[in-house]
Formats: sequence, structure tokens, C-alpha cells
Amino acid sequence: MRHYALTSLALATMLAWGYSPLHAAENDTKDAPKAQADKKDQDKADKTASDELPVPPERSVVTKHSVRINGRTIDYKATAGTMLIRDDKGKPTVSFFYVAYTVDGGKSGKRPLTFFYNGGPGSSSMWLHMGSFGPVRVANDGDKPVPPAPYHTVPNEQSLLDKTDLVFIDAPGTGYSQLVGKAEGKDFYGVDQDAAAFTQFVSRYVSQNNRWNSSKFLFGESYGTTRSAVLAKTLQEKGMELNGIVLMSSILDFTVAAPGIDHGYIVNLPTEAAIAWYHNKVPNKPADIGTFLAEVRRFASGDYTLALAKGDAIDPTERDRVAVQMSKYLGLSPQYIKDANLRIGPSRFRKELMRDDRRTAGRLDGRFVGIDPDAAGETPDGDTASDAVTGAYVAMFNQYAANELKFTEDRSYLPNNYAVVGKSWDWKRKNSGGWTQATYVGSDLGDAMRRNPHLKVFSANGYYDLATPFYATEFDLTHLGLEPAQLKNISYGFYPSGHMIYLDQKSLEQTKTDLSRFYDDAAP
Repeated sequence: MRHYALTSLALATMLAWGYSPLHAAENDTKDAPKAQADKKDQDKADKTASDELPVPPERSVVTKHSVRINGRTIDYKATAGTMLIRDDKGKPTVSFFYVAYTVDGGKSGKRPLTFFYNGGPGSSSMWLHMGSFGPVRVANDGDKPVPPAPYHTVPNEQSLLDKTDLVFIDAPGTGYSQLVGKAEGKDFYGVDQDAAAFTQFVSRYVSQNNRWNSSKFLFGESYGTTRSAVLAKTLQEKGMELNGIVLMSSILDFTVAAPGIDHGYIVNLPTEAAIAWYHNKVPNKPADIGTFLAEVRRFASGDYTLALAKGDAIDPTERDRVAVQMSKYLGLSPQYIKDANLRIGPSRFRKELMRDDRRTAGRLDGRFVGIDPDAAGETPDGDTASDAVTGAYVAMFNQYAANELKFTEDRSYLPNNYAVVGKSWDWKRKNSGGWTQATYVGSDLGDAMRRNPHLKVFSANGYYDLATPFYATEFDLTHLGLEPAQLKNISYGFYPSGHMIYLDQKSLEQTKTDLSRFYDDAAP
């Protein structure tokens, strides 16, 4: 499935140049070179034009709805539409698709405004849109796979519409957002390129809807948190200050996966322990997961960090002691841990934890249980957590968009486009010294918070998320180079769920409570 259609455009023929084969035959041969040159120029123009992508007109569809939140009925307007952004020559480059939910009440110009997006890179905003804090969400059953169709949506009593207007945005090349004109993937599929495009969209949306005096928030999930860190800085450089940023299932530092780096094993350990606890693989399982994980954190940042730092030179006695302690947290045998040199990566852990039961644990959400073709492999064959909900979300977004939002297209909605966007992604960045570096965006977020001392950040984390482990987020957010006053602007929420925290009903309810407090503080 392609994220856009390459359509040849009909152009003027050679007659537009005052030339035809008949005309040439009747002319003196001295005109032949000019005619040939004209034809070459036209052929070149034809080829250039045929490479251009169609530029669809901007459009929007407005519908009216209501939802009950905290016992109060809230009337709102849903706007599903497309908005063009342009290059520095005024040529259209991207047609962004978005869905905005706004509450008037006579104060629409000052009401808080939040921009939502998922990550990937290569994911649409469908997941946050249909699962988290929009007015409608897909019905699901916690850590159990959603049965096949018919699926269902339910009014979302946990929607944030009582606190803020909501704008869900599909990244270029995903959902209904598409490249147009002469735009190429390399212009948008990259860390800084992507943030530049979103900066344009946010600025244009705010201007078109007269929202410059609204409190403004960013809400990203997964790679969307990476985007938010860069976007906060680029918007600030354009003169737009933010009130708050919500980071759900964060990743700010991609260097942890580099060969020879032990940090990834350290920050993964508490999440692996949480999953072992959930599946009753922890010996003498403690009753309270919070207390248990506080102990694992201390071990990870203390004895475990020191042991890994010694590398191959670690004393056998110390290695045995650390392996035994890890076994108590992870439910794996000390011998297996020693055979892995004390370094248990997420894929190995997911396969080994329930090997005796011939089951595997999910990556996005370790609560989900999968079945592989055999129990002897080294790593799982897929991610059962992703498989458990994807079909329901795709089906219900398409149904909801057509029937409730009244928005349809003559092309398929792309819930993700990893094959094109993800594989083409430019991860390189330039640091302040002009050197190319691996993707790290903590410096962008830290800079935005130093420049705007009122900027608040809320970090939402699932205990069972092995894609973006919560302890990695804690580490990154305490290494932004902030003074104590700015560090107090960061608050956290930890929930018994996975990467998509909102799949768990109780976690969704608690997150809404925490976010309500956050919005009241950041946009009084």
C-alpha cells in the first residue's frame, strides 16, 4: 500500500511552443536545431511535471456532538479536515490531515488547546485518537486481545475535553496526511525535518483559528515524545510559548541501543522485573508492585551498574552474587543470567520468562501473552500486544471517520507506514558544535525549559512497557541540565499498564485524574 499515488499530469503539447512535425518539415533546415532544442526542453518539463504529486484542495467537515464527563454533558464541534503547509517559495509540500474537537462556551479563543500525535516514526495518530482522551474510544478488555468484529466504540468519560480542546494530527505519509507537489520523503522523514513540518502546521492552525491567546500543550506518545522535545524548541524559536508538554511512553535518547553500551540493560531491568511480577514469576512475590520496583531501581542504579561497568574483569564471586539477585527480580535462573553475561535484553527476556509454559510476553505491553511455533527459539516471533488491538483500532477509526465525522477519501487510511516513512527516516542531527550525532533530544527539551521557566512537563509511564521503559525516562528527565526550580516543573505518573497506557481502564482513569491536576496547574 502506498502513501500517495504518483499521477502523470497532462501538459501542453509541443504546439504550445509553436512547433509541430508538419511545421518543421515545411521550414528551412536551419530551424531544425532550434526545434530539437525546444523539444528537449519540453521533454524535460514534461518529466519534471510528471514527477509532481497532486495537490488536493484544503477541505473540512464539521459535525456536532456531545459527551458526558464527570456527570456533565459537554457539547462540542468536531472538525475533520486537511491543511496545506508550504516551502519557502510558497509551494505546497504536505497536506496534513487532522481532527479537532472544540468546545465554544463563548471562550473558544482562550480555552486551552492540545496537539496530539503518535510516533513510529511512521504511525498515524489513530492510537491516541481512538484510545486515550478523545470523546470516543475503542472498547477493549485490558490485557486480553480484542475479539474479531463486530467491534465497538464507547463514549469516553475520561476525555480531556473538559480541560482542553483537542487536535489530533497525522504525520506526513501516515493516515490521510500526504506529500504533495514536488515534496520528497527526505524533506520530511527525519528528526529535524519532521519537527519543522509540525511547527508549520501548529503555527498555521493557531493563526487560522485565532488561538494565539490560548494556553497551548503538546501531547506525544512514543516517538511522539521525541517529536515534542524538538517541536517545543522550534515553536519557541518562532515565538510560540507552550504551557505544558505531556510525554506518554517516552524516548528521548536513542543511543542506549548502540553496541557496547550497558545503559540499556540497566534501564530495562525494572520493567523486566515488573513483567515477571505480573506473571507471578518472582519468587516470594511482594504484594505491592510500587515498593518492589523501588527496590529494583536501587539495585539497577547501584550494584548492577557497578557490576556491568567492570565488564569482563568482574570477579566471579561478584558475578554470581549479582546473578542470584537478578534471578530474584526476573524469575530467570542464575545460570541463564550468567550465560548472558548479566545482560538480559528485552527480546531474550520475553522469550525466556515463560518458556516452560511455551508462552512469550508482549513488547509494547508485557501483560499480553503470545504463542510461538516452538518454545526453543531465542527471541519471540512477533509482538502479541500489538496483534491484540490493531484490527479493532483500524476498523473502528475507518467506521468512525465515515459515519460520525462524515469524512471520507478515495484512498485508504494508513494507520502506519513504517515501510516507507520508518525505513527512510533520517536519524542524524547536528549538535551545537556542528558535529553529526546520534538521536538525542533531551538537550532540546532542556533548552526549552530553561528558556521558558513556566513550562510544565508531565511524564506518563506504563510499568509493563518494554518499548520505552519507565526507568529510562526517569533517567533522561533527570539529566536535562536543569536547575532545581525547573526540575520541579516535571511530574510523573506510573500505571499498571503498557506502552498504550489507556488500554487498561483503571490506568486510563488514573491518568485522567493526574492530567486534570496537571492542566489546572499549567493553565490556571
